[in-house]
Formats: sequence, C-alpha cells, structure tokens
Amino acid sequence: MMLGPSYLSLYYSGELKIRADRLKARLTSCDICPRNCHVNRMEGETGICLSAYQPLVASFCDHHGEEPPISGTHGSGTIFFANCNLRCAFCQNYQISQNPRVRLKNVVSIEKLAEIMLYLQNTLDCHNINLVSPGHFVPQIVEALLLAIPQGLNIPLVYNTNAYDAVETLRELDDIIDIYLPDMKYATNQAAIRYSHAPDYAAISRASIKEMYHQVGNLKLDDQGIATKGLIIRHLILPNGIAGSEEVLRWIRSELGLKVTISLMSQYQPVFKAGSYPEINRPITRQEYKHVLGVARELGLENVWAQGRSSPDNYLPDFEKEGHPFVG
Repeated sequence: MMLGPSYLSLYYSGELKIRADRLKARLTSCDICPRNCHVNRMEGETGICLSAYQPLVASFCDHHGEEPPISGTHGSGTIFFANCNLRCAFCQNYQISQNPRVRLKNVVSIEKLAEIMLYLQNTLDCHNINLVSPGHFVPQIVEALLLAIPQGLNIPLVYNTNAYDAVETLRELDDIIDIYLPDMKYATNQAAIRYSHAPDYAAISRASIKEMYHQVGNLKLDDQGIATKGLIIRHLILPNGIAGSEEVLRWIRSELGLKVTISLMSQYQPVFKAGSYPEINRPITRQEYKHVLGVARELGLENVWAQGRSSPDNYLPDFEKEGHPFVG
C-alpha cells in the first residue's frame, strides 16, 4: 500500500493522466465551472472568469493565517490564482479576482505551476499545497501535478474554493484533493444575485459541498494536529444577516451531521464595491457575531472554529505590494 496522498496512486496507475486529458478536452468548450460559458479557452477565448488556457498565479507564499490544522507551524503553501467565476461586491481579494488587467503580469506555464508547488513543499517546508480560487483552473492544476509528482510532490492538496463548483468537475478530483475548504457564502439565491451575480449559487454550492463531503468525509488530523484529509466549511458572517447564517448552519446539520468541521469567520470588511450597498457597508457587530455562534451551539454542532474579533485587521491581503501579501 502506497503511503502519502492518494493522488500518488492515481499517478502511478495512469488514472491521473486520463483525468488530466479529459479535463483539458473540456476547455475547448468550457464547462469547467457552473457558468458553462462554452468558450474555447485553448484558443485564447475567455468567459466570465476572464481566463484562457494558461494559469494565472497572482501570488504564492507560506500562509500562517488559515485555520490551525491547515497552517500548522510551517504554514500552508498557498497559491492564489487570479480571476474568479463569482463577482462578489465585497471580495477581499478584489485586486486579483476581478481585474481584467491581471492577466498581463500573472500568466505562468504549466511547468512553472509545478515548480511553485515543489518550491512550497521543498524550500518553504509547508504542510500542504493550498489552491485558492482554483475552480476555473482545475485542468491546469491536474496537468501540473503530472509534472510535480515524479519530482517528489507528496503533501496534501487543499481545494480552497467559493463553492461555486461544477459537480462533474469535482468528481474528476476524487482522490486528488485531500482537503476541501469551501466557503458557503449565502443561504439564498436572492443574496447571491445581488452581491455575486450568481443566480443559482445556493443550489450549486450545496450540491458541490455534498460532493466534497462524499469524497473526503469529516476532518482527519495527524499526530501533530495537522489536517491530512477531510472537509472544512467556511462561512463568512455578513452584516444584517445577509448571508443567512442560521439557515446555512441548519442545512449543514441536516445534510452533513453534527461532526462536520465549520469555520465561522468574523473578518468581513466593506471593501471593493461594498460601499454601493448600504446594508453591507460596515463590519459586523459583536451582537451579530455572538448570535451566529449561539445558533451553532443551539444546533449541537460539535466542531466549530470561530475567529477572534480582531480578525478584520489581520486577514486582509494586499496583492499590490511586492512579496508576501499578508506581511506588512
């Protein structure tokens, strides 16, 4: 039995190459994410995500601000992909997620993406490879794995996503991704339409998170408390109950059970276009924060992390400066 992440077995059996080819073929009429733009990204066409074939990497670093089992002591080897298939008015990564000009300076080859993965593992000694906003680059990520694995890549892969993922694409990632880290943004499509221009977000995020849970189950840790496999659902608390936090938590309890790991985030700041929406143009209050924590307790959810109230000051990156986006 082969030790290490299951993607190693897929590589040596040849299955990883089969999946890479299958995913790449879908880029000629792209249906990788739920937008189903059907543009030919292999020929340079772009859809909602503004991304052609080559990956766009805005930044990579050892990130120490993720949940403790992800960051550990050495940090999470985080790769920030540019562009996104959502258009969130309050996106904290707006500098790289919604800037059409970001392509001009962030294009990398598949070979370079593999090199970055190996650098994060071998030079920075990170616990995992943390793929941030990876949904529109799944084929390219799997291609890069084909190059990185024979050069020694052997640490867990984290799929850090907005949960606006196509289930068909996620199924191709079964036994490739070790840890799923989706952000369940909204309980209703009304909120998703208004703030993210995604009219079907509620149903799609629920279906995708159920598929993720089916693949990896509840969170598993090694002897050092570092995550090796499993699901962590993030939920960002928004002002005025806009995110539908209580409904989100009730759905999780009903569909996934009491033991699923949930990360309740208090870091909301009214950045980017949030000023155009008076109802979200402020940080959350202490009362709003305590209310959501109370709901989680009342529902009996057993594995809930909550950020400290200073979080808004500590977790906003700056991608316009040189070097580490989280270091002043």
